[in-house]
Amino acid sequence: MDEELKCPVCGSLFKDPILLPCSHNICLACARNIIVQTPEGETPPHGSSSRASGTSDYDYLDMDKMSMYSETDSGYGSYTPCLKSPNGVRVFPPTMVGGGGGVHRQHCSITCPLCHRSVSVDERGLKGFPRNRLVESIVSRYQQSRAAAAVKCQLCDRNPVEATVFCEQCDVFYCAPCQQRCHPSRGPLAKHRLVPPNQAASAASAAARAGAAQQPPTQHPPATARKPATCAEHEAENFSIYCMNCKVPVCAKCMEEGKHAKHDVKPLAVMWKQHKCQLSQALNGVSDKAKDAKEFLVQLKNMLQQIQESGVEFEACLVAQCDSLIEALTRQKAKLLTKVTKEKEYKQKVVRDQITHCTMKLRQTTGMMEFCLEVIKENDPSGFLQISDALVKRVSSSQDQWVKGALEPKVGPEFDLTLSTDTLLQTILQLDFCQNKEPTLSEIIFPDGQETSLSNHTLPAGCEAQSEAEGVSPGVDSSPSVPAAPLLQLEKCCTRNNSATLAWRVTAPAGSPIEGYVLELDDGNGGQYREVYVGKETVCTVDGLHFNSSYNARVKAYNGIGVGAYSKTVVLKTSDVAWFTFDPTSAHRDIVLTNENLTVSCNSYDDRVVLGTAAFSKGVHYWEVCIDRYDNHPDPAFGVARINTLKDTMLGKDDKAWAMYVDNNRSWFMHNNSHTNRAEGGISKGATVGILLDLTQRTLTFFINKEQHGPTAFESLEGVFMPAVSLNRNVQVTILTGLEVPKTIKQ
Repeated sequence: MDEELKCPVCGSLFKDPILLPCSHNICLACARNIIVQTPEGETPPHGSSSRASGTSDYDYLDMDKMSMYSETDSGYGSYTPCLKSPNGVRVFPPTMVGGGGGVHRQHCSITCPLCHRSVSVDERGLKGFPRNRLVESIVSRYQQSRAAAAVKCQLCDRNPVEATVFCEQCDVFYCAPCQQRCHPSRGPLAKHRLVPPNQAASAASAAARAGAAQQPPTQHPPATARKPATCAEHEAENFSIYCMNCKVPVCAKCMEEGKHAKHDVKPLAVMWKQHKCQLSQALNGVSDKAKDAKEFLVQLKNMLQQIQESGVEFEACLVAQCDSLIEALTRQKAKLLTKVTKEKEYKQKVVRDQITHCTMKLRQTTGMMEFCLEVIKENDPSGFLQISDALVKRVSSSQDQWVKGALEPKVGPEFDLTLSTDTLLQTILQLDFCQNKEPTLSEIIFPDGQETSLSNHTLPAGCEAQSEAEGVSPGVDSSPSVPAAPLLQLEKCCTRNNSATLAWRVTAPAGSPIEGYVLELDDGNGGQYREVYVGKETVCTVDGLHFNSSYNARVKAYNGIGVGAYSKTVVLKTSDVAWFTFDPTSAHRDIVLTNENLTVSCNSYDDRVVLGTAAFSKGVHYWEVCIDRYDNHPDPAFGVARINTLKDTMLGKDDKAWAMYVDNNRSWFMHNNSHTNRAEGGISKGATVGILLDLTQRTLTFFINKEQHGPTAFESLEGVFMPAVSLNRNVQVTILTGLEVPKTIKQ
């Protein structure tokens, strides 16, 4: 209530408030500050001068369209802001104009600072506005209650607290502890009268008013004194009648002089009770709303606590789930390490056994060789011939022991174990919360997708013609026999890699079985919808969506009567980065794919091409190729190509591939058998080649061991492209996908 009792000009509680015709209040002193002078003879926009000529209060209240006189209209000096006004209400300094043997005040008007309605001030000045004694009384009671609420205990030693009782005999305010300690309810003090502090404050105020009444007549009465309300036109007359037309209280003389003679009037007391009843009824409605608001606030506060508790519980559950995954991964790690240890120990045992066997044979052979050399040194022919035949056979037999493969290791240093973590890594990166939504909601977030051309389908001719003839529009079912809008079953919708699966259901109308469904998608840029499926199935998988795009999808059903309404539109949000492998279906027959199609090699000495499973038509994409084997300095090529590029020659020899081929020293860009942009720096075993495709700028950029080569722009780089590699039998590479675009690119 504090704001209701403050003057809009000075910002303080009302003091001597007057009531403007617009029903807003203002302090009398503030009203003097915001009076604006108007040229003499001009018709005031609102106010008492109109009323003096017989115009009712109704008339000047409806003159809002007339503007307040400005400094330009009046020809007077500029306005000056009122220093007391928090609202910045502008005032005009009052001037007294002399002439004609006297001094007279120019015409003035006052503008309400709240609604900005202007009203003229007549010859009575501000006395012509009624004094709002009701607001004055409420302000007085409010000040008393606030003063009583601020009463402090008079016996507290430090930091006095609010008093709870007042002893009329002791004339002291006590708080509860001080009352028990200093004013117990026993003995002589039991006869003292204790009253609430506000009652004591009211009594003190009444005593002050009584004392003021006994003061000499020269002193002004206190501001809280109430006087009967009198008529503004006839100051000696009290209000006794209420004018129904003007909506104001009037006196008997106002009726006699004819100003309100023809108006509908009622007794003031009757209207007072009636308006009180109306206000009470209106307050009941507001009270119910306030009660609902309080209950709602309690509900929100309880919800805060519930959110806090649920958040703590959910965090604990999330930590437990992640810890469980980490624990499972740790156990699997231990198992894999055990397998590696066993493999290592097996290889070491084989090598040790082979070392022991070979050492023994070598020692025997060496001893025999030394013996043979000593025999050859002998000069006795007969003695030599006695043993030479047996010795020759023994040497030949020893030579036969070193058969082919005897001097080859039975095992190699490489471990024939390949750990594929790409699928698991992709799953971990896609680990997210499932939004539990009802099928009627209109958003689905799918993690992945690619873009290829979407096949166009058409409705049966009869259904399409029926739809156009009857004017069936999306979302409107014009016939009871037309199928209803399908409901998407979000619990059955899922995504995997570059495809999204949608499922729906609909109830067939009686006597008109559903003949099929039409699934439509836009182009990922908010463009027109295209039909991607027409058929009887209620489940459809859409392949080849753009990466980092949002598609709108909808479905409708049709039967022999016509086409039904569309379902709710769903949003398919695809992945920001591309996950893909090499495509065995598009590879040359000499290409060998291993490691779940992530590693590629070749059986031919000629260059052969293999494409990736992803297809790009817009955006920026980055992937890397790791060189697993590099023998005899070949020159593999890396880049992008169309689906129909040549597969039996180096990538970039035709006009359907854009690539960089590289050897152990240098690299070249190549397209349509044209070699450009030679750069120093080659590859070797263990090197990494990064490929950055920017279809917005139509450029290809390569990175050899993080060193940038390019970018190179190609005007013809527009359309649909697949990642591509060409290599021969001297090279083996592994592709790495799902990578973020490098942050720093040199132009």
